[in-house]
Amino acid sequence: MRNRIIPRKNFEDVFYVKEEGEPGEHGIYPYNRPIRDYIRKGMVCIDKPMGPSSHEVVVWVRKILEVEKTGHTGTLDPRVTGVLPVMIEDGTKLVKYLQESDKEYVTLMHLHGDARKEDIERVMGKFVGKIYQRPPLKSAVKKRLRVREVKEIEILEIDGRDVLFRVLCEAGTYIRKLCVDIGEVLGTGAHMQELRRTRTGIFDESRAYTLHDLLDAYVFWKEDGEEKYLREIVMPMEEAAKTMKKVVVKDTAVDAICHGAPLTAKGIHYVEKTIEPGDVIALFTLKSELVAIARAKIGAEDMLKVRRGVVAETLRVIMERGTYPSYWKGRAEKQI
Repeated sequence: MRNRIIPRKNFEDVFYVKEEGEPGEHGIYPYNRPIRDYIRKGMVCIDKPMGPSSHEVVVWVRKILEVEKTGHTGTLDPRVTGVLPVMIEDGTKLVKYLQESDKEYVTLMHLHGDARKEDIERVMGKFVGKIYQRPPLKSAVKKRLRVREVKEIEILEIDGRDVLFRVLCEAGTYIRKLCVDIGEVLGTGAHMQELRRTRTGIFDESRAYTLHDLLDAYVFWKEDGEEKYLREIVMPMEEAAKTMKKVVVKDTAVDAICHGAPLTAKGIHYVEKTIEPGDVIALFTLKSELVAIARAKIGAEDMLKVRRGVVAETLRVIMERGTYPSYWKGRAEKQI
């Protein structure tokens, strides 16, 4: 059974050690949660089929798992397939902070005229980097010009006027518009024919399951009590925060943070070395449970050195109050 969300390999290469700590009696490792809590504090990557909207898929997940709240981390149009992470119950508190993760797509672009392979490669290469885009008329956002970054474009196959390519890009990049713009620069015109999202953040196709897979696993558990398959498909919500910069906090600080208190220097065990002032960070317990999302007020080195004072302001509390006992007396500085 996997217990750790925070990597233990080369731990001291990643974290500053402010004060050594070992997990105590309170809390529970995310992968060890009882199945009902495991679902309620979970997420699932759905391989979205062509046809339904992202909203419809989210509703179906909610009905299948018999929960009250679900939310996705990035819209896919009805005709687009691929990886759609869906957060469940408590996990929906993370949606706002996960929507900006990079996306990877494989798309089929159809040119409206003939073009040489070298010209296609040359023009598509010009679209790697910062580009200007105005959202399409059918999009749900304001139609103002904005800048997005295309990090990689890889041509997979060219067959006549059909070009199959992979693109890694910043969230909010419109691939349909990218295809149109490539066609304009190439001088042939073009449109997007098919699109599949192969990755969002750290979640790729290898971690995506169909709605039928999810339904079968849930029914199997409800009828036969077998949890194995459901636990394979549903992941702890902490998996979604793995790529965020982290601070591991003391058990004595957890409940104060759950009540909205900021993190003070006295409440720290370990600090990820790359944290800079202003970074949005994740606060974890020694058992790898996600406590809250916060904004760092100072950098990692300063967090290591200071003896007292606020080091991070709490933005969003994730853990329920009372999960850990209260050691505080109503003031942030009482985290001990």
